[in-house]
Amino acid sequence: MIKRYFLEIAFDGTAYHGWQVQPNADSVQDQINICLSKLLRTEIFVQGAGRTDSGVHARQTYAHFDFENTIPEDFVNRCNSFLPNDIQIIDCSQVELECHSRFDAISRTYEYFIFNSKNPFYINKAFYFYKKLNLELMNQAIPFLMECSDFTSFSKSNTQTKTNNCKIYSLGWKEKDEMLIFEIKADRFLRNMVRSIVGTFIELGLEKITLSEFKQIIESKDRTRAGFSVPACGLYLKNVDYPQNIWIK
Repeated sequence: MIKRYFLEIAFDGTAYHGWQVQPNADSVQDQINICLSKLLRTEIFVQGAGRTDSGVHARQTYAHFDFENTIPEDFVNRCNSFLPNDIQIIDCSQVELECHSRFDAISRTYEYFIFNSKNPFYINKAFYFYKKLNLELMNQAIPFLMECSDFTSFSKSNTQTKTNNCKIYSLGWKEKDEMLIFEIKADRFLRNMVRSIVGTFIELGLEKITLSEFKQIIESKDRTRAGFSVPACGLYLKNVDYPQNIWIK
């Protein structure tokens, strides 16, 4: 009897060309496929909760796969002993057979980290930006994004999405230690969306644009008017949420 399992995963994306399997490039998905296929002695192809770009990290994401037998008790430990050190399987849980790690997710939360004092330990883990940003002004623009539904201005061009509409549940900036952290939670995200939003916030924080111009960028639905796309190294998929009833106890 076929059973469906959800893997809870964390990874450092520095060494990978994103989540998705692709020719002539190493990916997180590919590494997990190889691991599971070897341990379970059958070809396994995991379906992820979503794509992450090259260099992007995940503190918590999910992928599902189908398997005819019961997963052994020491499966998580065996996976982690086989996988590269920059990929971790946190947990493996059985779910209802019709559940899908991507389509059943009800929200995702991303964080973006900026540090403004040079620190070699943050290389490839956050964006080094030495210029002073007006955090108070940046936070004043948050309501404009909360009211927005069409995020075309922050979407990568020529994507095949049916809609650029997203529902933002929360977002904001905060300072912690020497880090400036942007957090955003939504029902879905477009390609490059978070990185271009952060880049536009930086333009505002540098006072290169006004609050009124920030709002106009959103309303224009024109990616060329928004800010630059910040480096992938500062972006983390923080967590993915699902309905509680999908899990088999």
